[in-house]
Amino acid sequence: MYQFFKKLLFLLNPEKAHHTTFSLIRFPGISSFLSAVYSIKHPSLKRKVFELTFKNPVGLAAGLDKNALAFNQLGKIGFGFIEIGTVTPKPQPGNETPRLFRLKRNEALINRMGFNNDGVKAVAARLRNRTDKSIMIGGNIGKNKTTPNEKAVDDYVTCFNELFEVVDYFVVNVSSPNTPNLRELQEKQPLTLLLNTLQALNNGKQKPKPILLKIAPDLTNTQLDDIIAIVKETGIAGIIATNTTIGRNGLDYSPAEIERIGMGGLSGKPLTKRSTEVIRYLKQNSRNAFPVIGVGGIHSAADALEKLEAGADLLQLYTGFIYHGPKLIKDINKALIKI
Repeated sequence: MYQFFKKLLFLLNPEKAHHTTFSLIRFPGISSFLSAVYSIKHPSLKRKVFELTFKNPVGLAAGLDKNALAFNQLGKIGFGFIEIGTVTPKPQPGNETPRLFRLKRNEALINRMGFNNDGVKAVAARLRNRTDKSIMIGGNIGKNKTTPNEKAVDDYVTCFNELFEVVDYFVVNVSSPNTPNLRELQEKQPLTLLLNTLQALNNGKQKPKPILLKIAPDLTNTQLDDIIAIVKETGIAGIIATNTTIGRNGLDYSPAEIERIGMGGLSGKPLTKRSTEVIRYLKQNSRNAFPVIGVGGIHSAADALEKLEAGADLLQLYTGFIYHGPKLIKDINKALIKI
């Protein structure tokens, strides 16, 4: 069913297809129908990670429901958790269009969206209309494009405070390649300052929320060692591995075709191997010291099982969901029930 629908959507430009899909899924009755077809409930699917209970380990990665427009409906079609954002303090339009590109031969995407969102206050207001508390909601937070790195901490603090009452966990995004100089915040000193600041705020709350860090797949092993040390030092809850890559390896397109698309983060099947390598490295070299959410190139149940075998505690879908639809969630959960 979804493959037929996808053929129609893929006649549109990718960003238009995205908005069309969100309009349809919010249409009365659509999400309930999809729930009846694709959603699976089974006690063996439950996972308790960083003191939260997930009804199943398959979540939606940040980037699809940036503005918390369809999280209630998306939660009905089989996901165990939804991550909204990336959200910034002030609304911003993001980068110029076109900024989202399909690489269909590789089941991949290149995006340079640039944290386009309605701003944290608007997103927080929508999250107050949450209908199902069994679906965990993550808040992925970032900085505005115009905020210099030396003041970035202020932006993350603003988002943290605004979203604290309406999300179950936080994700600090310093790994998007589409905001100028953002990845510089992954360096040890600024990252430690940022995470320590958020943890101090968090620990002052009556019931602190898990804070996770989303990292790039392009980090070296030395940088990953730094990440492990930072997680232990700051006491954050875990890692999301990984964001999109600035690399262009493994694509069935000519250099000229790739050059025409231009800058942006690559996601999808070309990222499968590298994201799994990062998960395995973090788990082995930290001696399983913290949870890791695995994301990047999950396009089948086999891909999901491979990431879990590498040490992932939970999973997230993004590009695989675009190419395969809600059946992918069902396939993964069915495979997990059989284990």
